Amino acid sequence: MDKVGCYPFMAEPFHCDFNGRLFMGHLGNHMLNAADFHSSARGFGMKYLMSIQCSWVLSRLAIEMKEMPQQYTKFNVETWVESAMRYFTSRNFAVIGEDGKAYGYGRSIWAMIDTESRQPTDIYAIDNGAIENWIVKDKDCPIDKGGRVKMSDDAELVRTIDTYYNDVDINGHINSVKYIEHVLDLWDMEWYRIHQIKRFEIAYVAEAHAGDQLRFYMEKEESSILNSQFSIFNIRIIRSDGTECCRSKVKFL
Repeated sequence: MDKVGCYPFMAEPFHCDFNGRLFMGHLGNHMLNAADFHSSARGFGMKYLMSIQCSWVLSRLAIEMKEMPQQYTKFNVETWVESAMRYFTSRNFAVIGEDGKAYGYGRSIWAMIDTESRQPTDIYAIDNGAIENWIVKDKDCPIDKGGRVKMSDDAELVRTIDTYYNDVDINGHINSVKYIEHVLDLWDMEWYRIHQIKRFEIAYVAEAHAGDQLRFYMEKEESSILNSQFSIFNIRIIRSDGTECCRSKVKFL
């Protein structure tokens, strides 16, 4: 079996925005599905892990796109494990058209946790460290790794939302992709008529659950080295009890 997995998807019309381009949230879902297909076929997927009281939890995700696939476009998501440590593993993605066109790439960091204690567990304890057999060190992923999102105390509270049934995933906490959707809803339709998402980063810090209220704080990033055509925003998401859930950075073209 190849160390690199390749899985076919299509930009279905109801998964596309009013511009006819695939939603970033649905692309994130496709990447997470590809990750599960890849890991399950190689013996360390979610179905097996749940049987031994373990689960993968997404810690960081960075997606950088040259362009989003248009509706009805068929494409493949390639995925591979770049490295593994005791408690974390890094997994990369490539979004490639049927004609070989590279739409974009993704980088992710995953932790394995005990589903009862919610604490990290040793990845190398699974099947005597078999994940080491699937690491690919010589395949390029030509985008930067996600960095720490720095924010000041002056960040503006821009939205407060409640969470419900449809926000929750199989792990019992707010779904990783739901955070992406909620962040991208902070800009209105007019913004998306003239801007496209160039890069999206998110780092998950603490779990939130159904019924939790989430507060979104935003701050525009200023940098003299950036081309003025780019707009970069940093977002912090905090539960109503004051716990920080995650931080995100969005770069628009």
